[in-house]
Amino acid sequence: MPWAAGWRDDHPPPRTRFCILRRGTSPANRPPQHRSSAVTHDVFNQVPPLAGHDLADDPALLGGLEREGAGWAVPEVHELGVLAGTERAQEWGRLANENPPVLRTHDRYGHRIDEVEFHPAWHELMTVAVTHGLHGSAWADPREGAHVARAAKFYTWRVDAGHGCPISMTYAAVPALRQAPELAARYEPLLAEPEYDFGLRAPLTKNALLAGMSMTEKQGGSDVRANTTQATPQPDGTYRLVGHKWFTSAPMCDVFLTLAQAPEGLTCFLVPRVLPDGALNPLRLMRLKDKLGNKSNASSEVEYENAVAWRVGDEGRGVRTIIEMVNMTRLDCVIGAAAGMRQGVTTAAHHAAHRKAFGAYLVDQPLMRNVLADLAVESEAATVLMTRLAGATDRSVRGDASEAAFKRLGLAVSKYWVCKRWPAHAAESLECLGGNGYVEESGMPQLFRESPLNSIWEGSGNVAALDLLRATLREPQTLEAFFEEVELARGADPRLDAAVKETKDAFADTATIEYRARRVAERLALVLQASLLVRHGHPAVADAFCATRLAGDWGAAFGTLPPGIDLAPIIDRATPKLG
Repeated sequence: MPWAAGWRDDHPPPRTRFCILRRGTSPANRPPQHRSSAVTHDVFNQVPPLAGHDLADDPALLGGLEREGAGWAVPEVHELGVLAGTERAQEWGRLANENPPVLRTHDRYGHRIDEVEFHPAWHELMTVAVTHGLHGSAWADPREGAHVARAAKFYTWRVDAGHGCPISMTYAAVPALRQAPELAARYEPLLAEPEYDFGLRAPLTKNALLAGMSMTEKQGGSDVRANTTQATPQPDGTYRLVGHKWFTSAPMCDVFLTLAQAPEGLTCFLVPRVLPDGALNPLRLMRLKDKLGNKSNASSEVEYENAVAWRVGDEGRGVRTIIEMVNMTRLDCVIGAAAGMRQGVTTAAHHAAHRKAFGAYLVDQPLMRNVLADLAVESEAATVLMTRLAGATDRSVRGDASEAAFKRLGLAVSKYWVCKRWPAHAAESLECLGGNGYVEESGMPQLFRESPLNSIWEGSGNVAALDLLRATLREPQTLEAFFEEVELARGADPRLDAAVKETKDAFADTATIEYRARRVAERLALVLQASLLVRHGHPAVADAFCATRLAGDWGAAFGTLPPGIDLAPIIDRATPKLG
């Protein structure tokens, strides 16, 4: 069903969340449903809905698109941004989260079906994402900047984070699948096809496919080498899997990349939900997780009962095979966190621009301006970093070895830091709305519940911090490429120059470096963000970032910028412009 099939732009959805009375509206002029024999008060000083704006109207995002070779995609990104800013799209996000998926293990006759039912709003969200190429389409696009364009769209289409999970996994599955050229030749074109073809059918009979990833087990979590699922080779070249997976998100995807113990060790496999003959592959969905957030997306526990699988890559090299998928999902974790921060600060700025307290609009009051500007600085630093990583991804896919080396370390560093910053940022953004932000109708509780996920997904903070150390030891060229990037800003700001030297010195003490891994990751992320802002960002944003995050003239909470920062352009860049 096309995304516009439900509601037209000039015809609002049947359920409207807001009823705004303009200031000064008298009881006599109210619509009949609002008249009362005893009028207690007029409703005024309320913030209008944040709808009817372009979510791609983001200077940091648009600047990154141009720099990273995807200027050609700006009209496409604006088109998606306008749709994301409509009340219709926001309603899809609300409905998908308020009506979470339901597991149906058996049909009425007792046959095992292992299906998950989704609200129609989920399918609307998925249709938009797939038809706009947020999944695997970039892999089939030969244009320079294709992966940057895809990242910008993923960032812009932020009306619901849950449906981004299968979209992200489909994107990330392609480089891992290419370790099995015969499988890639059959499945990759379908993973890139911009059509949403929902339903359990034999994969190669469908018009398009979605892919998932299923790695962690009860006893291991991030330690996938502790997996116990067994893979037994068969005479026809397939394997039979027996075991379980503790987290399998989006279980209605068509195929999954998973890890299991083959005779030669941990190995990567492609597992279809439906077999070529149309029979269901025995992936038993035991239950759906009851999660903190991400409610629209189904996350399941799965048991394999002799499930059919095809090997991807060599036996015993499962982690090495699937690591590219992990790295690509790391990119999307950074994009998602950056998008969440942008959503938080724009919502806060919109509220402050329309809400009065103590005789003045919040946005005109000095302390609130400090808070909004600080939130905006954090958001822009995340966005400029996200676009740079997307550019490195695009160029590394096209064979640039130096960009691949930079990306390897840059993704680990950024996954650690940007995702860590989001929960605190979401909490402060919510607080800008006061009690209004604490109620579900504002959308801020949903944003807050979502904020811890990206730091956990595909390896928690410790995993990312230790991985960056592992990369610098095994692949020293990654650290060299990282500092080559940072050094492009040498001389532009003395605070940055001092921070870079201090960060390099942090690698001298190898005896305690694992203990200090989080601090090292933080400093690497900060000097990278600062270098990008100094080179490409607004001068006021770069100055505020260097003064606080590098030079330490900052408190422990947002809203503690020092005097002398030019706040006006920072806040203006974060305030949405309603059409």
